Amino acid sequence: MESYEINKDTVALVPKDSNHTIVYETDNSFVVDKSALKIVEESCEYFGSSLEGRQAGTSKLVGFTHKVPVIIEESFDLIFFPTLSPKNNSCSWLSYSHIYKPDKFKDKTIVELKNGKKILIDVSSSIIDNQLYRCSRLKDTLQMRKIRKK
Repeated sequence: MESYEINKDTVALVPKDSNHTIVYETDNSFVVDKSALKIVEESCEYFGSSLEGRQAGTSKLVGFTHKVPVIIEESFDLIFFPTLSPKNNSCSWLSYSHIYKPDKFKDKTIVELKNGKKILIDVSSSIIDNQLYRCSRLKDTLQMRKIRKK
């Protein structure tokens, strides 16, 4: 099976079907022969943790219990969030740091990226807005802890 770890250029993981994912990077897109969830799980492991551990850590920090954003790797600010329950085969994972703004498009969302590109995501814009808020809370909480340690 093909290997792919989330990195600083990874923008989104969008399921093509239950066993294939379209990986969007800042200047590229391609298909990986794995589910989006599997890519997230393996990326967490690559950086020394498990998805469950990352989810539990987020829950402890900010109190969220479902559709929890996760810190894949902290020093690169790799915070990703699920658009649906991670167990749902239609769940996409988006990078918080690459999103410029979400725009409503019928019952879906066009996510505009900081590099000007756009990706159509099959969930409502209110879901994306809520997940962006959750990521913001997580990132702010982490930054406050770093400041207090100094």
